[in-house]
Amino acid sequence: QVHLVESGGGLVQPGGSLRLSCAASNGSFGDDPMGWFRQAPGTERNFVAAINWSGLNRYYSDSARGRFTISRDNARSTVYLQMNSLKPQDPAVYLCGRGRGGNLRSSAEYDDWGQGTQVTVSS
Repeated sequence: QVHLVESGGGLVQPGGSLRLSCAASNGSFGDDPMGWFRQAPGTERNFVAAINWSGLNRYYSDSARGRFTISRDNARSTVYLQMNSLKPQDPAVYLCGRGRGGNLRSSAEYDDWGQGTQVTVSS
């Protein structure tokens, strides 16, 4: 089981930026796809972005495309989510997961999850 720890969340004004990080330990990383999801209170976990093992293939939700960028550094066992032009509808707990493959837009395709990092957008 891979241990995942997210960081980088916080409070930002609308239009601002944040860079989230997810560090992996205790297992494989370089061979696995990784994804970011977000979950607001009382809602289900929703797909934000995913990246394959090499970083060459990236996938985004409609709301993230054009504003967010997912990347990874396999040497550091870390995946990132650069979030720009943050909107009032973006606040949530952002979680990273280690995927198995298949439909990376589905949380059911992920084996391990971090505890999440809170993102708040407010003026």
